[in-house]
Amino acid sequence: MSSFSPMATRDLAAVFHPMTQISTLNEQGPMMIVRGEGIHVWDEAGNQYIDGLAGLWCASLGYANEEIAQVAYEQVKTLSYGHLFLDKSHTTAMELAEKLKQMVPGDFSKVFFGLSGSDANDTQIKLVRYYHNAIGRPRKKKIIARQKAYHGITFAAASATGLQPFHQGFDLPVEGFLHTDCPHHYRFAEPGESEAEFATRLAASLEAMILREDPDTVAAFIAEPIMGAGGVLVPPETYFEKVQAVLRKYDILFIADEVITGFGRTGEPFAAQTFDLAPDTMSLAKALTSAYMPLSAVMIPEFMYQAIAEISKEWGIFGHGFTYTGHPVSTAVGLKVLEIYERDDVFAKAARLGEQFQTHIARFADHPLVGEVRGRGLIGACELVANKQNGQAFDPASGVGKYALARMKANGLICRAIGDSLALCPPLITSQDELGELFSRYGRALDETLEWVRREGLLAA
Repeated sequence: MSSFSPMATRDLAAVFHPMTQISTLNEQGPMMIVRGEGIHVWDEAGNQYIDGLAGLWCASLGYANEEIAQVAYEQVKTLSYGHLFLDKSHTTAMELAEKLKQMVPGDFSKVFFGLSGSDANDTQIKLVRYYHNAIGRPRKKKIIARQKAYHGITFAAASATGLQPFHQGFDLPVEGFLHTDCPHHYRFAEPGESEAEFATRLAASLEAMILREDPDTVAAFIAEPIMGAGGVLVPPETYFEKVQAVLRKYDILFIADEVITGFGRTGEPFAAQTFDLAPDTMSLAKALTSAYMPLSAVMIPEFMYQAIAEISKEWGIFGHGFTYTGHPVSTAVGLKVLEIYERDDVFAKAARLGEQFQTHIARFADHPLVGEVRGRGLIGACELVANKQNGQAFDPASGVGKYALARMKANGLICRAIGDSLALCPPLITSQDELGELFSRYGRALDETLEWVRREGLLAA
């Protein structure tokens, strides 16, 4: 007889859960979330939680926003479906594309809509290949990403992803994808190496890879401004400045993956502004609709669009797109979300709250379990270590991160354990009081984890 609730039992019998260790899920059962409001969610037993990860880094305006719900309802009544194939279009896709061109920093002339960050990055890779074929450079196809990067789970996006669990069992990455060094100073710097020196070494390593491969075969470099699923890894001082110089030297396109960092997360409207990036293209999703509807956007420069338009005279149809590209309900919701961001000055308020967030999380630098605190704006993480003095990591088999995550949940906080790094990314609408309560729960869970680690004898001498 099942020890799970009737709802959890039904879920296990019917739902194939993504991104999940299936055997563990079958033993422990799912956490059934039944309601959300503001920054809180409730499970089937009525327990309330602060959603400290904004869903999956995406629910920027929180839950149950009446304005957004009303817009979705009205759009369903007006035009519930429309597509963009051939000569068809509709007004909400047009208006959202216009708004994004106005809002997103960079020289972009067209917007391609999809449904997720994964398909946005998959589209990027296909566009890069198509573009180079169109301008007569068919050898220029290789994509360079980074170790610990996360760019999605389609065949191409997962190949760009630099995390082994997303390759295991899928025969990935496929040919044509390379992974250069992870820019995590705490873990990968040499003894005594400053952030600037580390950045110089990584840029030189990237250049060496390009030269080994032959610059005429390397098409693009894709990077998250802050590496989210890799552990909230913030680039070291001068890193992107030096990397962009290498890319320009060898005429390699720069794809900025702002799926997590876009729309106010890092203290600026876009992380391209936070880190002084000048990407050729940009991927957006998640906070584009505050996750109320699935939607992604690829920002495309005029030089790329014109090359594709010109070759269409010879090749005919541009054979890429989705049934739900620019779905009218999703794009209507996106327009409303961007309106709320501007009308309520959400980004400026989030920037101020982000300063308080970083002050709160920085206090855990002195905690006996914490080796590094990192973040920017309203995203951050604490990395737990067995030896605070030398940064020695816990044996993964000890499950410290998983235990800490369970203590967070027991204290009414949802966050994410990325190995032994405990990540936070709360909704942009979080209040100061709610932020204080979030970190109070986070701190209690860390203290309870410390007690367990000491009882288990897991701290290194």
